[in-house]
Order: sequence, then C-alpha cells, then structure tokens
Amino acid sequence: MTASFTRRTTATRSRIAAVGALAVAGTLLVAGCGDQTDKNSDSSSSPAASSAPLADKLPKDIRDAGVIKVGSDIAYPPVEYMEGGKAVGIDPDIADALGKQLGVKFEFQNGKFAQLIVGLQAKRFNVVMSAMNDTKDRQNGIDSDTGKKVGNGIDFVDYFTAGTSILVQKGNPKGIKSLDDLCGKVVALQQGTTSEGIAKAQSTKCTKDHKQAIKLQTFDTDPEALLRLKQGASVADLNDFPVAAYNAKTSGGGNDFEVVGEQIEAGPYGIGVSKENTQLRDALQAAMAAIIKSGEYQKILEKWNVTDGGVTEAKVNGGS
Repeated sequence: MTASFTRRTTATRSRIAAVGALAVAGTLLVAGCGDQTDKNSDSSSSPAASSAPLADKLPKDIRDAGVIKVGSDIAYPPVEYMEGGKAVGIDPDIADALGKQLGVKFEFQNGKFAQLIVGLQAKRFNVVMSAMNDTKDRQNGIDSDTGKKVGNGIDFVDYFTAGTSILVQKGNPKGIKSLDDLCGKVVALQQGTTSEGIAKAQSTKCTKDHKQAIKLQTFDTDPEALLRLKQGASVADLNDFPVAAYNAKTSGGGNDFEVVGEQIEAGPYGIGVSKENTQLRDALQAAMAAIIKSGEYQKILEKWNVTDGGVTEAKVNGGS
C-alpha cells in the first residue's frame, strides 16, 4: 500500500475510532470495533428484490426476509465504525453494493471481535464482516495458539487484502523500527486478532534469541489499545495497515501516531459464512464478482483511498 494508505485479524486480524475520536463513541479500518453491544445499525436501505439480478441465488429464507444479518466489531475505521447512529466505512459500503445485487439489506450488528465466529455458529447472524482475515486456522476451526480444533470452522468470501502494521507514538520516541525492537517491551493490541498472533509469535522468537519476551496487553477493542499507546503505557500497537494509517493521519490532527516499518504478513479479508450455508456463500461470491466487474467495487476503494488493497477476483477460502 501507499503511504496515504501510505489493516488485519488471531486466530489469527484486525476487522476505529482513532484515539483522537474516541469521544465520538468509537466512531472512527472492521476487523477486525465500538460500543460492544448487539444493537443493530442499518448500513443501507433494502433494495427491491425484483430489480436485483442475483436475488434468486440466495437461500429462500434470507430472500423472503430481505435481510442479511452481519456480525461486526464496529470500531475499526476506516473499515467499519459508527457515525450518526449507523455503521459506515469500507465494509458497510461493500455490503451495500452486494445488497443491491442480491436484493437484500445488510444489517450490521455490533459485537466483540473475538466472539464473532461464535455468534455466527450460534446463528445470531448470517455472516461476519469485520476486517477479519481469511486464514486456514479459521477455515478449519483451529485455535492458532494451541493448534487444537475448537469448532467446525467457517468459509470465507475474500474481498480485500491487508497486512499488519506497527503503530507508535508520533516521533517514534522508543525507536521502534521492526518486530525485533518489541522484545522486552509493552505492546497493546486488540484481542483475538491476527495482530495478536503475530505478537505472540514474535515474543517466542525473542526468547529463542535470548531476549526478553514481549509484554503483551490485550483489549476487547482497538481504541482501548490505542489509548494505552497515546498515554505512553505501551510502545506500540499492532494493527491492520489501513486502520493504522487512518489513525496516524487523523488522531490528534495527525500528531498522535505514526506507522513504522513494512506491512507484515499481508493476506485477505473475508466475509465469514457457516460451512453449512454454501448457498449463501456462493451467492455472496457471485455478488462480489459482479461488483468487481461493474466497477462499483473500485469506486468504493477510491472513496476510502485503499485501492492498493483491492482484489481482482472473488475467491472462496483463498487465505493461507
């Protein structure tokens, strides 16, 4: 990605309110986050199914309801965040475009990122769309920390690509340039994200290199981690690149944070779908392919200045 955009999530993530906008109740990529309740936030008005070219691809119960319920951690700008009582950002805009193809409304429901897959499998919502990285562990229901199977896993329809970035205080007072510089230091980040997995792997590497382990602090939301960094209680926050860049640009008028080093382990964001719901998965894939072909997808990326993260194909389970 460029410097202007120049994001990602453990079991990996990642998928915000910049700290400077924390007072706006987590409104600032996702993914992944926000007010950790299950209140609904409509991202668009429901299009007429009769004018939607792909409506007949949906499962009948969803087509009849006219709604796809989306589990999301809505405090991860610019990927997803709350503004004026509704979910806005990259994910809601893409969902809106998909909804026009499918003849349904995507209704975003706010929740903790680490609980989104559990909520999907419990059928609290139909899909997860929260800057969530498509990974083999998530596809197979594997706990990335223990390597043990913890569930049936989920399928993904990939729609964006991002890596993890290191966000530090403006001016980089601790001289952080790479993951190796985090050994023995306090790092704050969001729980359950790809970033947490990267930090834990780096901490293991630190000890193997006869250095001190990373002192990891995890939080339910990214804004909490950012606050720790702003206060100087941590030296860095690991974050999806578009989210890190957004916070560097906006928090404190651009005076709070900066991004250092290169993107780490870039991979796809995916719309998570239950493995039992292959018809919904395939309908989403077809709708994603349609908005890529029509150019609507590109317009959304241009709007949010994240064109470098765009995909050219709507893959299923393309993550590694």
